[in-house]
This record gives sequence, structure tokens and C-alpha cells, in this order.
Amino acid sequence: MWKGANLLVAFVVEVVALGIFGWWGWNTADATLARWLLVIGLPVVAAIVWGMFAAPTAARGNSARWIVKVLVFGLAGAALWSLGHPLLAVGYVVVVAANLLIIHTQKLQPTKPS
Repeated sequence: MWKGANLLVAFVVEVVALGIFGWWGWNTADATLARWLLVIGLPVVAAIVWGMFAAPTAARGNSARWIVKVLVFGLAGAALWSLGHPLLAVGYVVVVAANLLIIHTQKLQPTKPS
């Protein structure tokens, strides 16, 4: 149950990061077309990079995996902060850090399919 709960939290914070990127994109651009490009483009780019480097089935090494995780979650926290929600940003980053620490120390990372 503990493993499943932590993996669920990991999935939720990943999806929330994509939503934060879209929210930030909408509030950053002035023109409607630019807004829609950022709302769709930022989460798609983040998801592609995540899939290539940070996903459990990614073929890249551990160092790239951790760099991408720190960048994606850190940028999501920074985006929340810039949207005027510093407490939410700090709370999000604390939850992410705690979850990553638990997963790393308990070896809860899902294994690659063979």
C-alpha cells in the first residue's frame, strides 16, 4: 500500500507540473494565438522530455533522469511562484522533494519491462 501511494503521488505531481506549465503559458502571453501555443506547447514539450529522460521506461542514464526531474519540478515551482502563488509553489516543491526522497530511498521506482 505504501509503495502504491507514493507512486500515485509521483504520478499526480507529474501531471500537476504539466497543468502548471499550461497555466503559466496562458497567463504569460497577451495574444490569443500565443496563449494557445504556450498552453498546448509547454506541457507537450515537458511530457516529451520527461518521457525521453525521466520516465521509468526511459533508456537514458540516471544522471539525466535526475537532472530532468529537478528541472521539470523546479520550473513548475518557479512558474507557480511567478503566477503569484509563493506558498503553493513552496508546498508543491516540498511534496515533490519528499516524494522523490521516499521513492529513491525505498527503491519504489517501477522497474523497466523486460
